[in-house]
Amino acid sequence: MNKYEAMFIVKPTLSEDERKELFTQLADAVTKNNGTVEKAALWAERRKLWFPLRKFSEGVYYLLNFTADGTAVAKLRQTYKLNENVLRVLITVQK
Repeated sequence: MNKYEAMFIVKPTLSEDERKELFTQLADAVTKNNGTVEKAALWAERRKLWFPLRKFSEGVYYLLNFTADGTAVAKLRQTYKLNENVLRVLITVQK
């Protein structure tokens, strides 16, 4: 099991309830792939992007720290790409 950090940029137009639901979906995807969520938090509220992503010039940043197998990360990336509310995701290995 490796430690990972995932940074998400999500749509800024989501309501507070939609955002909370999305954040639970992101964490649940980790647990469904036999991982454990260590820490999940809102990193930044509505920050301006350097370039537009799917016609959005702002985004909400969300940080998720978790442990999982290396094979689960590919599945997680695919799951996150299919979510229309996630504009961009970056998953890195923690040392």
